[in-house]
Amino acid sequence: MFSTNLPQNHQPVTFQPGQCVISHTPANMNEGASSGGEKQELKFKRAILQDQNKPENMIQRQQVIRLTYLITAMDLTCLFMQIGIIPYLAKSLGLDSVGFGYLQTTFGVLQLLGGPIFGSVYFPSYLAVVASLISAMIVMTCIPAHTKPKSEGQATQQRTSQSSVFSLKEILRLLKLPGVKEVFLIKVLSGLPTGLFLIMFSIISMNFFGLEAAQTGYLMSYFGVLQMVVQGLVIGRLTSRFTERTLIMLSVLAFSGVGLAMALMTNVFHYCIIALPMVFALCTMGIITDSILTKSVPPSDTGAMLGICASVPPLTRTVGPTLGGILYKMFGVSAFGYLQLVVNISLFLYIFKNRVPQNEEKAQ
Repeated sequence: MFSTNLPQNHQPVTFQPGQCVISHTPANMNEGASSGGEKQELKFKRAILQDQNKPENMIQRQQVIRLTYLITAMDLTCLFMQIGIIPYLAKSLGLDSVGFGYLQTTFGVLQLLGGPIFGSVYFPSYLAVVASLISAMIVMTCIPAHTKPKSEGQATQQRTSQSSVFSLKEILRLLKLPGVKEVFLIKVLSGLPTGLFLIMFSIISMNFFGLEAAQTGYLMSYFGVLQMVVQGLVIGRLTSRFTERTLIMLSVLAFSGVGLAMALMTNVFHYCIIALPMVFALCTMGIITDSILTKSVPPSDTGAMLGICASVPPLTRTVGPTLGGILYKMFGVSAFGYLQLVVNISLFLYIFKNRVPQNEEKAQ
């Protein structure tokens, strides 16, 4: 026997045995079923909150967060240790800016495909290997396999999403969802000129600014501190006061101003000033577009969309070094600035005309 909870304005109907029955489901019954599903989801969310608010779970979650920060800090430190010395090693091998671009393209391809790291370029590289192994051991021993409880339906959806996340058809399906393609293109195009400049920055700092390896390291540390301050102290306050569309347009305008300033800069002091709006625009555009894109897809596709967003930097590192090397060799540093100015002014006009993104909710 099957029991169905009918809305209050419906009376139960009894059928005689053998009677042929044609079932018609009223529209309000669908609404009732939908309401029941929402209530079940709400109960599940409450159960998650109650489980997460338990003292032992809160302590475990805080420990996981601290370890994640530690691993990320170690990984990025080792990465930038290697990035800082590569241009000087490349110069000692006789590579010009175009050759260095090819070298960076190779790195981008390996990063994009998740390939192994070949070779061993002195001490920073060995130290990076050791630190990476330590990070891997911490992950295997201290990070739980699942940090959030899952319902059976969510687990099934996640398995389906993971099985098709590397499918080009699946990526195209996500990009065809309402509002996704436009925001994703803005994310890629707005930061591309800055990405080209930053990829070539080590060569620029050596040839254009005339800096030594240690001085380049200080400058990169300064850039990293700015990122930490902007992401930790500035963006959170802005997202509570302004809509996502406003912040995207502000970022594009900041990129445009940075492009003009880059085209006119002549020394490292100018760059130190330009780095302030550059970091603001990079961080704000990255965080806001990721937020919009993950909210634009079903919950089961959130991980796949995050993966697509995370592929943008490796993609830039794949095509950027060769293009950046050619631009730098043919037109100099000012080419990056003018390219950034033209691209972001065009994006600003497009966003203003087409009202992208469509919703005007404040960023969360």
